[in-house]
Amino acid sequence: MRRLFALAFLIVVVPGLRAADIAPLIAQIKSVGADGAGSGPAAAAWAQLSKLNADAILPIMRAFDDASPRAANWLRSALDAIVERERAAKRALPVADLEKFLADKRHNGQARRLAYELILAGDPGAEKRMLPTFVDDPSLELRFEAVAKAFEAAKALPKESDEAKATMRKLVQASRDVDQVEEIAKELDGRGEPIDFIKLYGFITQWHLCGTFDNTGGKGFAASYPPEKKVELSATVPGKGGKEVKWFGHATPDKMGAVDLNKAIAKEKNCVAYGFTVIDSPEDRPVEIRAASATALKIFVNGQETFGREVYHQTFATDSHIAPARLKKGKNTILIKICQNDQKEPWAQEWRFQLRVTDALGTPVPVTVEPVESKKEGAGS
Repeated sequence: MRRLFALAFLIVVVPGLRAADIAPLIAQIKSVGADGAGSGPAAAAWAQLSKLNADAILPIMRAFDDASPRAANWLRSALDAIVERERAAKRALPVADLEKFLADKRHNGQARRLAYELILAGDPGAEKRMLPTFVDDPSLELRFEAVAKAFEAAKALPKESDEAKATMRKLVQASRDVDQVEEIAKELDGRGEPIDFIKLYGFITQWHLCGTFDNTGGKGFAASYPPEKKVELSATVPGKGGKEVKWFGHATPDKMGAVDLNKAIAKEKNCVAYGFTVIDSPEDRPVEIRAASATALKIFVNGQETFGREVYHQTFATDSHIAPARLKKGKNTILIKICQNDQKEPWAQEWRFQLRVTDALGTPVPVTVEPVESKKEGAGS
């Protein structure tokens, strides 16, 4: 591999390379495999691409649209080399074309962010003109910066300012960064405007729960217990140690929609529990299932497994597990399986989950959750 890269840097660019010749170089870079397959030819293409002039900037940026993360890194490196050389030669970048590229929200968010940075480097005053337009931008990086700037301005207004509160309410709805949302919400709370996080994030709080099942030695993650074969809410099934278990309703009181299984079922180790909910979608559409769990979990949508991660005692962060799925028009089912192991440390006692359904940007999708008849915590023990 080292030899291939060394050879790549010896390649001399053909004088007068035309814009039409850029496409094959980009295609070669985009063909590099996730395992590094094709790195040699990609390195050769990168060496030529990175030596081109400003004419290559927009084609490279457009190539981000369907590039893999690995290919995007190569493209970014080539772009940086071109920009650095053009600046050193005091040649102007194609600012007008960059602004057109940035304005087209269909393009890759990372590339549009790069375009914005290049525009600002040549025209610092463009920030005041352009940044406010990014508050609801599909590029989450641009959106984050726009929200942050507007929030700082709103915070500077008097506590009793209705304008400040209205702006912050808009910003907390626009932000897709959890830490940023919490910061804005804290400021709003201090101004007498508490935020309903359940509504804001669209957390599902109504669940049918069932457990526990055996996870001794970690066997429960791979095991297919009765709920995975068929959910029968009125059925009684054999659980851990042969004990009969059944489904019961649970509406979590947690302000962030977390279901604490230690409280709802029992504080138990080496076990598995299931949560089941039914949601009604007004249309057939792609979605993301976003969940949090400090322990191993699986998620099934309409009976099909869409996500699985067998890791114990990780972070319990909102949206830390994301899986693409598809809702059909009408009723859809979501089954979540949460495992607990036998670690004794105080920090390993957490056993809970949180789940919501969003679009690709993290905006809650309009669904109706089927209500449950909630029983007291511990009803499943």
